[in-house]
Amino acid sequence: MKPVAVITGASAGIGAELARVFAANGHELALVARREQRLRELAEEIAASGRPKPLVLAADLAQRDASAELGRALAASGCEPQYVVNNAGYGLIGHAAEIDRAGQLEMIDLNARALLDLSLTFVESLRRHRGGILNVASVAGVMPGPGSAVYYASKAFALSFSEALHHELKPQGVRVTCLCPGPVSTEFQIRAGITPSGDNPLVDVSAARVAEEGYRGLMRGKRVVVPGLIPKLLFALVPRIVPKSFLLAQLEARQMARRKRSPES
Repeated sequence: MKPVAVITGASAGIGAELARVFAANGHELALVARREQRLRELAEEIAASGRPKPLVLAADLAQRDASAELGRALAASGCEPQYVVNNAGYGLIGHAAEIDRAGQLEMIDLNARALLDLSLTFVESLRRHRGGILNVASVAGVMPGPGSAVYYASKAFALSFSEALHHELKPQGVRVTCLCPGPVSTEFQIRAGITPSGDNPLVDVSAARVAEEGYRGLMRGKRVVVPGLIPKLLFALVPRIVPKSFLLAQLEARQMARRKRSPES
């Protein structure tokens, strides 16, 4: 079976950049997302650069049997994972009791349940190939998020689970890294119902840089990677030094302001 890097949510944003970074470093890829045409365009781009053409697998990872179907599709193509990159996910802005509950439950299915399932389904293969898991969380994972409560909670799960799994699988030769970016201007904001406020050079980090640092961190066996100086400070210091009541109020005000700027809100 040919070892590949399986990258979910590869149709745009950080996922597409991760695919480019893995390909540039000599890995063969399996690209996974719902938007098959986007995946095929990316596969053609990678092949045009002289790299092996990635396998394209269109799938809705929020479905309960997605990991089993993905495993069967990989096996049918003569592939098995050496790396699993859990990048697929989305957020919603608004008070939890007021926005669509089905959408929030689907967010949990994708951001948390699918991440867990895909992290564990292929451990034997990852062990065999001395590979690893890169789980994409967020600096949001270290704080509560009024105005985006379920999204923040899902990223807290991803961070906590990844750090524990890092410890459990390290003796078996399997690396587990949690990538925790701060603000990144991608299509993620559009689906969340907000309009990006524009680049802030002190805070924003490009998707390409996030992908590059995430890849390097995984190869080095780092437990957590936070790209950018300000996001690092937010991740390490804000939950410890800022009073929780003040932090909650500020985060809610920020999320609601971002929602109001959106033409869809």
